[in-house]
Amino acid sequence: MKLQNIMVAALLLTAAIPSIYARQTDDGRHRYAIVNLSVNFLREGPDYTAELGTQALMGDVVRIIGEDGYWRQVITEEPYTAWCTDLGLVELDASELEEYRAAPKYICTAWKSTVYSSPSAGSMKICDLVEGDIMRQSIKTRRHLRPVTRRGFAEIIIPDGRTGYVPRKDVTDYGRWEAGRDPSSENIIAEAMKFVGVPYLWGGTSPDGVDCSGLVRHVYRMNGILLPRNASQQALSGSEVEIPESPWLYLAPDAPGDSDDAAGLTEALLPGDLLFFGTRGQDGSKDRISHVGIYIGDGRMIHSSHLVRINSLIPGRPDYYDGADRLLRARRILKAD
Repeated sequence: MKLQNIMVAALLLTAAIPSIYARQTDDGRHRYAIVNLSVNFLREGPDYTAELGTQALMGDVVRIIGEDGYWRQVITEEPYTAWCTDLGLVELDASELEEYRAAPKYICTAWKSTVYSSPSAGSMKICDLVEGDIMRQSIKTRRHLRPVTRRGFAEIIIPDGRTGYVPRKDVTDYGRWEAGRDPSSENIIAEAMKFVGVPYLWGGTSPDGVDCSGLVRHVYRMNGILLPRNASQQALSGSEVEIPESPWLYLAPDAPGDSDDAAGLTEALLPGDLLFFGTRGQDGSKDRISHVGIYIGDGRMIHSSHLVRINSLIPGRPDYYDGADRLLRARRILKAD
C-alpha cells in the first residue's frame, strides 16, 4: 500500500515542527511550547468545565496565541485551537525550539508506560506515558554519542527538563520509528484493534479515551499520517470511494443483508477506508457528518461509539450497527500499488 495525495501532511513530524511553525520561529513574534503531560486535555474555553475539544501528547509542539490567567490558548499541529493550563506546557524561545527539534528523541510505542526516578520499577514515579508520547534521549558524550541505558531502562528527559527512566522495551528511537512507518491496511487495522474496549471520550484522541474521529486520528498518526481532528474535516481527506446509491435503503435494519447493493458496498471498500455517517442534506443543504469508522473488511468496521467496538454494516448480522443506514460516504487514504 502507499499514500494517496491528501490535503494534509503525509508525515507525522511530531518531533519536528510542522512547516507552518518552522517558517515563523525566527521572527520572535510567536510563542511556542512543548506539551509536558502524557495526555494534555485541551478545552474549548479557559475553564475546567468547558467542553473537551481534543488532546495533545507529550512532546507535541503547539503555538500559544492567547492567555486568560493560568490558561493558554494554543494551536495544535492539525491545526486545532483550544485551551489548556500553563502547567501542562513548557514554553520555549526560538533557540530552545531549534535545540528541541535537533535533539535525539524516543517515542513511546507501548500502550502505556511509566517514567521512574531511577532505573527500577520500585522507585518513585515521575509521570505516566501513553503510546505516541515523545521525549528526549539522555546521551553519553564520552567517545561516542549514544543513549544512556541502565539495567533495562532508558534514561530520558521529559520536556520540563527532569531526567527519568522508562523500561527500554517501551520506547523506540524516534528517527528509526519514523523511517519505519509503513501505512498499510494491515498496520492501520492492527493499530485500531489495540483500542477495542477503550471507553468513548468526547474530545479524546489517545489511549486514555477516544471519540470516533479521535480514534481515526491516532490510528493514522501512529502510522505516519496526520489527518485533521474532526470527522467533517477528515471527510475531505484522501479520495472518494464510489459506493452503491441510497445506502439508507439497503443498509436499513429491515433490508435483506444479501442484496446486490450490500454486496456492491463490500466489493467497493478496502480495509483502512474511512466510513462517514450522518444526516443527508435536504433542499440543497450540505450533509451533516457526525460519525466515522475504519473499514476492516467483510462488511465490518471498527469505531468508537460508547466504546471502541467492531460492528457489521450488513443487516441481519448479529453485530449489525444500527446506524449503518446513515452512511453518507467513504474516503480512501491508502491505495494499492
